[in-house]
Amino acid sequence: MAGVTLSAVRKHYGSTAILHGIDLDIADGEFVVLVGPSGCGKSTLLRMIAGLEEITEGEIRIGAERVNRLAPKDRDIAMVFQSYALYPHMTVLENLSFALRLHKMDEAEVQRRTASAAEILGLVPLLARYPRQLSGGQRQRVAMGRAIVREPKAFLFDEPLSNLDAQLRVSMRAEIKTLQQRLQTTSIYVTHDQVEAMTMGDRIVVMRAGVIEQQGSPLDLYDDPDNRFVAGFIGSPSMNFLRATVQGNQARFGEAGQLALAAGLGRDGASLDIGIRPEHFALADDGPLAGRVKVVEPTGAETLLYLDCAGQSLCVQLRERVRCRAGEPVRLTLTHPALAFDPESGRRIRNGQA
Repeated sequence: MAGVTLSAVRKHYGSTAILHGIDLDIADGEFVVLVGPSGCGKSTLLRMIAGLEEITEGEIRIGAERVNRLAPKDRDIAMVFQSYALYPHMTVLENLSFALRLHKMDEAEVQRRTASAAEILGLVPLLARYPRQLSGGQRQRVAMGRAIVREPKAFLFDEPLSNLDAQLRVSMRAEIKTLQQRLQTTSIYVTHDQVEAMTMGDRIVVMRAGVIEQQGSPLDLYDDPDNRFVAGFIGSPSMNFLRATVQGNQARFGEAGQLALAAGLGRDGASLDIGIRPEHFALADDGPLAGRVKVVEPTGAETLLYLDCAGQSLCVQLRERVRCRAGEPVRLTLTHPALAFDPESGRRIRNGQA
């Protein structure tokens, strides 16, 4: 096992810049998730670590070794792809052991590693089957098994659950996280799904347009985002943003009402974007914020209300079951303080500083 260090890493395709100087230090045994919208550069960065893409500038180290010029096979990493990439003419056992036999490893060691991976992943009853005889989840476990038998310095996961249905993705998230905790191998996981990122990573790295917007633990990013992009990207349902005008210590939303502001968040007459998590609302007859119900979504454990607040849209997430109908007026109060963002730059405003 080993840590992974990226220093001022850049990637250009001709005159087009994809990554703009990435600095990232991943500790030995850490599970780091790279998350962001399509086109942000996260998969390109992963492929550069793997050696599948050349580095334009900068340095990548795996452990103490500089690997910029090393071929993928010499980097001692194992990669799990979105497509399972299994050999269809080989059994599960043959797929697991193929890379080891290709490197002419001692047969006893091949059998030890293969048996260990099969036991860890629950593949022992499936060893004689071919990929066509497996479910999607079973194929993905075989793909992970091929990575485990390598006993690499680091695992790289490139959106490995994208081809699975929603229920299977949930169970496979837990399996991958449990596996990483058991093996304690450095793992870098790429996804565009922020729920995967929140539930799996020790640390999340949020990327946009080839740069790192913010990194930290899942709850740090959720509770204390640096900018509007991170605040809106992390969380499901996503954070609400309401445009307000500052008057004294109040953020006013026109006919929708007003909310109290912490001191120093804006000068009189200035515009702010007020960020509020959907679960930080409560219904209250005398609440300071008014809206009209557009859609009610009961999900069993909670209810989502989509409101119109004087022309601005709002999502409210309630744990209790409510008897609201479309068209009804409601009033809301907050259970947690709102966040403030600069409307132009999108930066978080803390104590008057954006």
